[in-house]
Amino acid sequence: MTNRAVLIDLDGTLVDSAPDIAEAVNRLLRELGAASLDLATVRGFIGNGVPALMRRVLDASGAALAERDAIALFLHHYQQTNGRHGGVFPGVREGLRALRDGGWRLGCVTNKPEGPSVTLLAMHGLAPWFDIVVGGDTVGRMKPDPAPLLHARRMLDAAFCVFVGDSAVDVAAARSAGMPVLIVRYGYPGPGGHAALPCDGLIDSLEAVAQSMPVLPGAQ
Repeated sequence: MTNRAVLIDLDGTLVDSAPDIAEAVNRLLRELGAASLDLATVRGFIGNGVPALMRRVLDASGAALAERDAIALFLHHYQQTNGRHGGVFPGVREGLRALRDGGWRLGCVTNKPEGPSVTLLAMHGLAPWFDIVVGGDTVGRMKPDPAPLLHARRMLDAAFCVFVGDSAVDVAAARSAGMPVLIVRYGYPGPGGHAALPCDGLIDSLEAVAQSMPVLPGAQ
């Protein structure tokens, strides 16, 4: 393996997708006759994949629906909202360009299902930057399990990988996979905030990733 790769989370790192997700959640809840949830509440539920999202939504709303049915209904609505309400975070396109210019291969590793992830990247014009997309259903396990990161590393034939994310889930997955991890100062860090995330560095945007590489173990 000779390649170097940067693996990047999607929701909260590349794209502020919370508005898309919240709209789909509230369409689901309206269909069930339940009260809507505000954006901040839904944003706090993001990061552990659709099953966990639905469990949290059902608990918070009191809606009576089996988890499996809630997942199917959410994904139905999400097909209509995905990529239509959120936007790309500042510095993402510039950062991806700088990394590619620096010879890094790029992979997107997310807990969102692979299909909607590919769609979201394409809708925002980010798909051409990535060599591989690994979704929450690609290998049958999701972050914080290291399997998606290790799968991406194998597919990219990379001798060195660093992971960039925004949450405790991302830190845990990278640590388990033996990869350095950088965390953006925005996104969906969870109730403890960024101070609670034991990462290798906090960055203001993806533009700072290429500049951080020389100080990371194994990056040379």
